[in-house]
Order: sequence, then C-alpha cells, then structure tokens
Amino acid sequence: MELSTLIYEVSDHVATVTINRPEKLNSFTETMCEEFELVWRTVREDDDVHVVVLRAAGDRAFCTGVDVKEGLDTHPNVWTRADPGERLSPKLNRVWKPVIVCVHGMAAGGAFYWINEGDIVICSEDATFFDPHVDYGLTAALEPIGLSHRIPLGEVLRMTLLGLDERLSAERALQIGLVSEILPREKLWERGDELARIIAAKPPVAIQGSVRAIWESLDTGRTQALRTGLSYTQIGNPIGTAQIDRSTAVKPQWTLR
Repeated sequence: MELSTLIYEVSDHVATVTINRPEKLNSFTETMCEEFELVWRTVREDDDVHVVVLRAAGDRAFCTGVDVKEGLDTHPNVWTRADPGERLSPKLNRVWKPVIVCVHGMAAGGAFYWINEGDIVICSEDATFFDPHVDYGLTAALEPIGLSHRIPLGEVLRMTLLGLDERLSAERALQIGLVSEILPREKLWERGDELARIIAAKPPVAIQGSVRAIWESLDTGRTQALRTGLSYTQIGNPIGTAQIDRSTAVKPQWTLR
C-alpha cells in the first residue's frame, strides 16, 4: 500500500498502524479516511494479521479530530451523507481482530472513533481526553454516543458539556475504565506491542470469534445476546479445538492483578 497519512507495518502477526500527521496534531482528512478504509479491509482479509496496534506519531497529540482547514467531502444530498467515522472505525469495517489503542498527548473529538472501538486502550501519563464540539457551536453526537458504551453516562455528559473547559486526565480515564493502563510515554509503544504479541500467539479463530461475540452482544438485550453467544461457541469452537490439543496444552499459572 502507498499511504501518505498512515504507516502500516506487519511483523509476527501484529499489524502496527501509525497515524502520521504530527505537524497537524494527527487530525484526519478525507485522504486519511480513505486510507483507513483500505487499511481495515487489508487487516480484515489478511489472515496473517492476528492483532492490530494503533498509535500516533509526534509528541503533542494522538489525534485532535478532523482537520478543520481541509474539511471532509460531503454529499450535497443530506439523506445520502454518511458519517466519516464509518471509514475510521474498525468495528464498522467488520474488523474482529483485536485492536490495541495507544494514546498519548491530546485525544479530542474524532479521536474517539478509535478509542471507542479499541479492544484494549492504554495511555501515557501525559494523555488528556476532551470533546470540543459544543464550544464551536456543533452538536456532539457520534463520538459521545459511542463513548456511552464504554464509560458511565455521567462521565460522557460531563465531557460533552464542559468541552474545552475541562480535560479528562490519564488518572481519571483509568478510574472510569476508559483506559486499562497508564505508562510513561517512552514505554507506551513498547507495552502496546507486548500486549499484541501475547494475543497474537493465541489461536486466531478463537480470538476473533470472542471479539465479535462480545461487541455484537452490545446491540441486543441480555437474553438474546446469551443465546446468540451460544451459537458463536458452536461455530468457532470446533476449529479452535483442532488448533489446540487441550489434553497436552500447558496449564496457565494464574496470578491475581
């Protein structure tokens, strides 16, 4: 792939995607949306890829949303328009391979297209999270709706309504479950890669089936989700059993964390 806004690398079943517009605070453009759509299709169709690590270049920001100077292409017919986040989001692109999101610096507005759909989200100590839409007279809807499936509703509303007047710290993000780990900036990418390689070593069909079952359960009620989940185990487990001989597998050493 020839990419101008992203860097795409694959090593030992781990695809590393780096958002690469640091001079523009990694804001996204029409070109980046197109390139993410291509990257997610490649990840989805390439069985050599088991896990994705998503990170961003530069020191100041993971992503500050859309590049307001360049803007995005929109269809003149309002009923034909689509959310640009559909091209950025892994789950809306049917990527059921785990995505580990490594956040540093500012994560604002459209950055939540990725954070909301990350399977594991970790951040550096300098990370801050905020949504500036209302300060610019724009209705905040898509990003906070996605975020409401990750963290308590009150936290979503506070971030949405306070906008630029308050930034969620890394520590607070950990407290409310937005991220699962905080690291020194210099250790962030290393830890993301470490987590990815642990997951990549596991049977990929079982991993993908688990990711899909859990995410799709969010679209239904509890009883229906459990019944649908049973069908996922019946579809996926015969393959998983063929990949692993459970009678000879090394038993894990359990530790509490």
